Amino acid sequence: MTITDEDCLAETLTFNAQFEAAAASRPPRGQAPNADVLALLRRNRLGGDTPPVRLPQGQDRVVAGGVKVRAFVPDHVDGVYLHIHGGGWAFGSADGQDEKLWRLAVEARLAVMSVDYRLAPEHPFPAGPDDCEAAARWLVDHTEAEFGTGRLLIGGESAGAHLSVLTLLRLRDRHGITGTFRAAHLAFGPYDLSMTPSQRLFGSRRLLSNSDSLQGSYELFTPGMGPEERRDPEVSPLYADLTGLPSARIVVGTQDPLLDDSLFLAQRWQAAGAPVHLGVVAGAMHGFTLFPSTITAREQQRERDFLAGA
Repeated sequence: MTITDEDCLAETLTFNAQFEAAAASRPPRGQAPNADVLALLRRNRLGGDTPPVRLPQGQDRVVAGGVKVRAFVPDHVDGVYLHIHGGGWAFGSADGQDEKLWRLAVEARLAVMSVDYRLAPEHPFPAGPDDCEAAARWLVDHTEAEFGTGRLLIGGESAGAHLSVLTLLRLRDRHGITGTFRAAHLAFGPYDLSMTPSQRLFGSRRLLSNSDSLQGSYELFTPGMGPEERRDPEVSPLYADLTGLPSARIVVGTQDPLLDDSLFLAQRWQAAGAPVHLGVVAGAMHGFTLFPSTITAREQQRERDFLAGA
């Protein structure tokens, strides 16, 4: 394990304290959010209080099975990145990070395709994973014709990281597809929906995510399931056989309730035989890359470097 950005720790902890203080005036996410809170979260960008910026470079498309995607295609394409957004499986959207995804597309020379998967609670498990699987299958079949390259990458943030791993496992187990996606970039994902120790012990701190909000997200995504059922490898990839998966970069902050999830997944991923780079950012909270800071700028550069070189 490499702990990064310790030189920024004071700045990072100051931001966390400011965020926590401001959160006192926001609706608590707590347990599963009510309809009004969910509507507010869906209207605004992830982690923010204003709607996201939509760029003209984004192209809304529909691929196999009616799955909606948003594509960003730069002038030079050396690969295709299947991006899966976060938002607790219940909010967030493919057009919620246009500025970041367009910059990634241009600087890493990647066609970026973000999946607008169906959201809970209207569409609980397995609807979201089904949509991500369908988009990945479509890319496997069409990327050469569409983008002139067979080099595929996958990744996402938070729930999107979870869905990225499930997608790789479904491609392997349902379709015999391994090796097509060459790398996975997984940022602060939940990989054990029965709750790892760090999830259970984090408590009620009003950072972007805490023990209560995680529990609420799981209830929306997997209604009617208890902890034992959520340990099913098709729900919690930490319990899956991880053989045959590609190289990965796994990132998490030290003040994220999902810290254990990344530590445990990295250990199991490497034990299954694939290269892993684990980055643990000093003092960072869940979802830290959604906010402007020194560690965000550094982490986004590391992400671009990894995806460009994978």
